[in-house]
Amino acid sequence: QVQLVESGGGLVQPGGSLRLSCAASGSIFSINAMDWYRQAPGKERELVATITRGGSTNYADSVKGRFTISRDNANIMVYLQMTNLKPEDTAVYSCHARLQSGFYSWGQGTQVTVSS
Repeated sequence: QVQLVESGGGLVQPGGSLRLSCAASGSIFSINAMDWYRQAPGKERELVATITRGGSTNYADSVKGRFTISRDNANIMVYLQMTNLKPEDTAVYSCHARLQSGFYSWGQGTQVTVSS
């Protein structure tokens, strides 16, 4: 089992930056990849960014060039650095771990609001 806790959300003006953090605990050796998802009110959940065990990254087209996913060497912390934020980035952002067993874990989510 893997437990995930996000932090770092908040209110930011358009053009601003935020860094989200996801702390993993438990069987972290079983994590194959970590993702950040987001869900805005009335919209489908969207995969924002992924980082694999090998360090490869992938991004949604809507955030390429603005968001960066990274992790620490112990694979305990995963970060999402968000820059040049837009109102359409407003959503609940959730951390997601894909495990070797085929199961997965979710964090509780953190609200990001981009507004002037």
